[in-house]
Amino acid sequence: MTTTLRENRGGVRPAGLRAGWLAGGVAAVLIALVAGLAFGSVALPPGGVAIELLNLIPGVQLHSGLTAREVAILTELRLPRVVLGLLVGGLLALAGAAYQGVFRNPLADPHLLGVAAGAGLGVTAVISLRAGASGDATANLPIGVPVAAFAGALLAVALTWLLGAAGGRDRSPATLILAGVAVSSFLAAGQTYLMQRHVETLREVYSWLLGRLATAGWHDVLIVLPYAVVTAVIVLAQRRELDVLTVGDEEATGLGLHPQRSRYLLIVAASLGTAAAVSVSGLIGFVGIIVPHTMRLLAGSSYRSILPLSVLFGGAFLALADLLARTAGGQAEIPIGVVTAFFGAPFFIVVLRRSRGTS
Repeated sequence: MTTTLRENRGGVRPAGLRAGWLAGGVAAVLIALVAGLAFGSVALPPGGVAIELLNLIPGVQLHSGLTAREVAILTELRLPRVVLGLLVGGLLALAGAAYQGVFRNPLADPHLLGVAAGAGLGVTAVISLRAGASGDATANLPIGVPVAAFAGALLAVALTWLLGAAGGRDRSPATLILAGVAVSSFLAAGQTYLMQRHVETLREVYSWLLGRLATAGWHDVLIVLPYAVVTAVIVLAQRRELDVLTVGDEEATGLGLHPQRSRYLLIVAASLGTAAAVSVSGLIGFVGIIVPHTMRLLAGSSYRSILPLSVLFGGAFLALADLLARTAGGQAEIPIGVVTAFFGAPFFIVVLRRSRGTS
């Protein structure tokens, strides 16, 4: 660690994002995009799908071989859903990586810290209040829904952070996770109370809690897009600060940074991204652990690499998980939260064992 600090003071920059990994991330997004559009209840030729995507570029007119009905399925039904999956997956992975850097905790994750539960409570409250307005309280959620989710997310992360320090200033990974579990349970109780008070929304809220990317158009994409842009710009701009924060606050201060200011900014930005994702997709777990840890193992420990790669591979991972969710169950679609938990639970156990072994 001392060597790293000396190199930074001497002007030697840490290893950044390699072009090969960036190209791999872009390729993963393109593969997930084409696969998500091509496969489903109606199979489309991947080559024709790729050509039709090129036709979306102004001035490009190529013959894809798809019928008008197939083009409508691609552009009006599947494309908004796949784009939403890319946005939500990228946001959850980026938030997970940011939390892990801020808390210097390999187990930090929007769900394990209770952030997603807090955002879920905010959205559940909005759904319950809208119950009398329409038959499906989750359809076409208003633009202000992420605001309620954001308030709940900030409340949750603050409670987890304070509770994790209740026994002292040392917030070990195990202590922080236990605090997150406690906060999540408390907020889940609030959700249950609201659902019992508004029983007419039980089916809709329960479906939303399991996670879903079902969308009837571009409405949900347009809701989450501005929040995704703000979150990505803030967190990615702080990637060098995250590298410095990993060595400790005293060293960071000595290098001219303001650790607390950077930490609070990253927490707010990551919570905003989590809230936006949860507001349109429900509670989809483990993306924030699986993707950042995989990037750390493969591309190195620098957040200059981890953060942008988490956005790309996180989006690709969730888009492919959604493809599996809507095709593996036949006529009945599997909740996407079930699919990510199937992969994420064993991964979390491995990460937990590794963190205990190094603590």
